[in-house]
Amino acid sequence: MEGPDTEAEVRLEVNRHVRTLCTSGDAVEVIETLKLLTCYLCDGSNTEFSETLMKEFNRVHYTRILKFLTSNLQADWLQRLNASQHRELWDRFFLSGPPDQAMLVLMDCIGTLSQSSGQDKVVDVLELYLQAGRLAVLLWTRCQGSNSSESPQLREMLLGRLVSLPDITANHLHPHNRPLFLPDHYYPLLAREINCTLEKTCRALRGGQDCSLGFVAQLLGKTCIQGHSKLLFRELAPRLCSSTRSDMVWQRVCWRLMENVPERWMESVVVGLVQAVDGPDALSRIMGNLVVKNKKAQFVVTHKLLLLQYKCESRVLRSLLGYLARDRERRPLLAQVLRALCQAWSSSSAVKHTPLEQQLYLSRCLLLCVGLLDDRELEELRADLRQCMLGGIQCRLDSAVVRIRRIGMVVGECLSSRLDAGGAQLKFEYDHDEETRDLLSMMDPHVSEEAVPSEDTVPADRPANRPAEQKESARSPGRPGSPLSSSAEQDPAGDAGSGSELDSDDELAPYDMSADREMPTAAPPRYLRDCLEALMSSKDAARVELSLRAAEGLVRRNVSAAREVGVELSKVLVHLEDSYCIPDFLALRRGAMVALVVTDTVPVVEFLTTEFYAVNYSLRQRLDVLEVLALSAQELSQPITEQGRPPRGAQPTNAVIPLAQNAPPLHWRQVVEQRIQSKTRRFAKGAASPTVTAAPNRYAPLAGFFFFPLLRNYDRPQVTFDLMGSDHLVLGRLVHTLGLLTHLAVNAPVATQMGKALLDFVWAVRYHSDQVVRQGVLFAVCAVFLTMPAQHLLPELSDLVPETRAWLADMVEGDSDADCRSLAAQALALLERGLRASLEIPAEAPQA
Repeated sequence: MEGPDTEAEVRLEVNRHVRTLCTSGDAVEVIETLKLLTCYLCDGSNTEFSETLMKEFNRVHYTRILKFLTSNLQADWLQRLNASQHRELWDRFFLSGPPDQAMLVLMDCIGTLSQSSGQDKVVDVLELYLQAGRLAVLLWTRCQGSNSSESPQLREMLLGRLVSLPDITANHLHPHNRPLFLPDHYYPLLAREINCTLEKTCRALRGGQDCSLGFVAQLLGKTCIQGHSKLLFRELAPRLCSSTRSDMVWQRVCWRLMENVPERWMESVVVGLVQAVDGPDALSRIMGNLVVKNKKAQFVVTHKLLLLQYKCESRVLRSLLGYLARDRERRPLLAQVLRALCQAWSSSSAVKHTPLEQQLYLSRCLLLCVGLLDDRELEELRADLRQCMLGGIQCRLDSAVVRIRRIGMVVGECLSSRLDAGGAQLKFEYDHDEETRDLLSMMDPHVSEEAVPSEDTVPADRPANRPAEQKESARSPGRPGSPLSSSAEQDPAGDAGSGSELDSDDELAPYDMSADREMPTAAPPRYLRDCLEALMSSKDAARVELSLRAAEGLVRRNVSAAREVGVELSKVLVHLEDSYCIPDFLALRRGAMVALVVTDTVPVVEFLTTEFYAVNYSLRQRLDVLEVLALSAQELSQPITEQGRPPRGAQPTNAVIPLAQNAPPLHWRQVVEQRIQSKTRRFAKGAASPTVTAAPNRYAPLAGFFFFPLLRNYDRPQVTFDLMGSDHLVLGRLVHTLGLLTHLAVNAPVATQMGKALLDFVWAVRYHSDQVVRQGVLFAVCAVFLTMPAQHLLPELSDLVPETRAWLADMVEGDSDADCRSLAAQALALLERGLRASLEIPAEAPQA
């Protein structure tokens, strides 16, 4: 049957068999016809027909037979087949023919059938298809180039069915989906089949056979672009790393696979591979010089992953930058990356408008690049690094955020040590935490995956952690467990000499001196004026410390004396410096100043608010003034408790209170009454806690003295103070303090006026470049919306409400700081709630 009439003969023969299946009701005849049709399948079990005839059948008639079988799932002849006949005749058509055509027919059938026994049969066949390794056969036939003449539409359709199989089955089989069709099982299976295909390709190349990886590369790219790169490379990447470790053919196959990925899917493949591979060596073996040959891959590796995104871990950054430094053709890209990182890190605009996480990410990348440079490259890039160091450190030290300043210090020290190894280097004082240690570790980028012993490299008769223990014992010979220490412990009398000749003084028990205290050299002051005099003129450190510790108590006990010297003592405390390194100096000074404000409120507050804008004050002193005002307002706003009255919920009624040593003895009737009360159980006694008595808010009538003087002269730059200019930290703290003062004045008559004035003040700085100021502004706005009565919100702020809503919505979506976005969302919710409350129509008054 190999003449020119082969196609016609096969068509006539197949049509006759199909017609028999459609019309015959005899099960025996149907079974014989199916057996005759299975002889045309290319599964290696048939020798009656030539290979050309079977290929002709598979090319023209195979899909038609499969569609006939799936369209007659409820036919009588199919129901008469037993399990073995069904598996041998019906399932065999889908598992022995061309795998691509079988896959398309099965997926189309699942998409069109409703829930029935016929759908269950198709699903069973699809599950057998995947379990029998037909995906690997499909991919291998594509690598052999046997379907080179097919249409691009058919190729795209097959790719779509392979990649979207979990989605299609989930949509049509829910809730009766099979576990094998779930993404967690299917995509690792697909990765294993891709690895098997690559292994067959390597064997074919060694045998001199040509292969094409175009379809496999497209399948890899389409799977990654749909978001399944993590599942795919979690299974595929370790296999590729192991196979390419010592096999050059495997490396060339992986290089060609990556090069054949289409341009539109290159980014997702590169990102997934970089995140899944451990170590730059493995990444170099798999990717090769892809970044040199492919512009899209170069843009992703050298620009997007380093400058536009900040989601990669330190491990990924080590792999990525180490990959660029592993080959001489890729090292120019490392210098290019370093120049771009220097420009971004030293930009003051980037410091103000990028999140802190991204700045930390850029700092890691910069230090890794610097650590990978050799001496020649370092000399070429010295000017760029020095300019980056000076500019970046300066703009970060000017920031009001502690973490940003600390990042600048750490990076500055690292760059200085690399540029001036033998000369003068920068040194800063900062607290070491996990973040700083991580940054410092970036200067040692040479950490390869081969340094960690694996299971196959450690001998079976030796535990994996044995070398580390030996090194540790070699470094510390005196530690317990080493030979030296053990011998010394076994012979304790070796170094003691003739211990028997010593006196028995060492047997005497030491005297307990744990409760001893040092005798003070000076007595604490008993009067407030003595305390003031000591703080003003004394040079004795002990006397100054005792006076400072006694100041708060003296002020609160002697109210009349505190009002006489309140302003003068406040002036002394504001200018007082920690010249003698007194423990808790700041807390003691702050407590004394708060006590003065609470005791003699109006004069002391007028002095502090006036001196806040005065000249010849440091920023530290101005921040202390704001802190004292805020703490004082908080204390004044709290209710006053009566003397001797226990706080609510402090002790139950029937608790037994121990008597003090010097307390007068109780009368016997009182003792008996207390015992009766403690032993009596009552089921209903009224209120469990005493009723709360109303107390006046001491801060409400004084809120104006705290608030409005702080709004004066804010836009007048002084000689040493520029609130609206460079002193961003003070501006942010001022706005935050004003918001707190406004919130504490809730329900006060002046609250509406304070809220309106505060909104007018912060409106000019709502788009400030410093995130601390923006956080203070948003906190102040939240305080205004919480404080102002709802009936006054819309009438008083009618001209600002539309712009405020638009501004808050813009901050929620576009601000670079996460705290600012959160505060803006809260402020927007408070504004909407206040507007709804102000627009509610009050209920009609009942008629008389």
